[in-house]
Amino acid sequence: MIPQMQIARERVAAVMRVPSPISAKRSSRRTAPIAVRATRSVLVALIAAVLPSVPAAAETLDRREVERSFQAWIATDAWPLATAAGVARTTFDRAFKGVTLDWNLPELQPPGQPIKEHEIEWQTEFRSPAPYFGEAGLKTLARQGRSRLAKWRKTLDAVEARYGVPAEILVAIWGKESGFGEVKLPEPAIRALATQAFMGRRGAFYRKELIAALQILENGDISPEGMRSSWAGGLGQPQFLPSLYLVYAVDFDGDGHRDIWDSVPDTLASIANFLANEGWRRGEGWAFEATLPANVSCALEGPERGRPLAEWARLGLTRADGGALPSRGDDAAFLLMPAGRLGPAFMVTGNFYVLKQYNRSDLYALYVGHLADRFGEDRPFRGTWTSVGGISRGDVRRLQERLVAEGHDVGGTDGLVGSKTRVAVGMWQAERSLPVTCLPDTRLIRGLD
Repeated sequence: MIPQMQIARERVAAVMRVPSPISAKRSSRRTAPIAVRATRSVLVALIAAVLPSVPAAAETLDRREVERSFQAWIATDAWPLATAAGVARTTFDRAFKGVTLDWNLPELQPPGQPIKEHEIEWQTEFRSPAPYFGEAGLKTLARQGRSRLAKWRKTLDAVEARYGVPAEILVAIWGKESGFGEVKLPEPAIRALATQAFMGRRGAFYRKELIAALQILENGDISPEGMRSSWAGGLGQPQFLPSLYLVYAVDFDGDGHRDIWDSVPDTLASIANFLANEGWRRGEGWAFEATLPANVSCALEGPERGRPLAEWARLGLTRADGGALPSRGDDAAFLLMPAGRLGPAFMVTGNFYVLKQYNRSDLYALYVGHLADRFGEDRPFRGTWTSVGGISRGDVRRLQERLVAEGHDVGGTDGLVGSKTRVAVGMWQAERSLPVTCLPDTRLIRGLD
């Protein structure tokens, strides 16, 4: 901890006889961080703990101390890691020239403050996936994507021939991640990564990504000025983390640089290289919307419960559009129901789970695949998402903890409703002869109390 900050906090604690420091965490990247201001008076310290702003002099003094500590950290912590990774001193110095902390980033945990749950995020209401699939946004991306497919057809054909990933999938990811390269990347990557590495809530993770970004600069593919990112360090048009860039970025246009910032061919080929190496199966689709009979449990969902399509057909599963089920021999297909019985059902292949590797989210993979389909037939899902609400992520976490205590595998007590949590909910409901929806609701929360 910074010595001056430590002394000030000890004085406040001694006067008030309460644990120090008192702190609150912010909920938005555009809200200034809230910290204890213990350098003027006990009153200032207490106000700063709960209010979004404090007198400028106290805030400036506090931040100056943290900035000095950050500059020392660059020299004593970041540089040894960088040189051990093969980064030259000239590269390092150029990368960090003029770099200061970015206090506007989310998920910051300034030195000396206790780690706390993100209260605002934790109280977010659990909702239906419906808003994620907003029709206006999908229609816009579908229209724009079709024009990109036409404009870059020659490049896309060459990329698909080499990597086996359909052009529509590549363009869908490109559109989802960066609006086909039109979205302006807000951050100088080194500043964002260094800030997160120094005082982010996931500091160890970002330290590795910072060193990977310095290795990219050492390789000469991009300049520090040109290396732009999201606040979380996602680089360029495909939003690769630096560590993924080192492994998967491709120089497809042959100019000697793996340029995912300004080169569309490099961007598309890099996405394809990622998916191919993660296991994309050439010539196999990703999913289709399905209709699940009422007597077939939604708890059959998930990557652990795959079975050949012929078996699903014997259970009565059909295509939602009335078409014939694809013939895949003995290959496993998997049931996906992101909202349980309160939303559409899908039959997915292994390629769906490859898409999920790009963002670690069922909804993300479903969005990308659905958008790719809409470059052809532009129509929404046939099933509807039922509105749900009334419980928070904290409620979901407590539910998960209780289900784990009763022997269920929920895939992690994080307040997020993944396939394992949905399956566990469905099994719990079935055990008690309740309507099996495979989705948390207020009845379930009350039932576990």
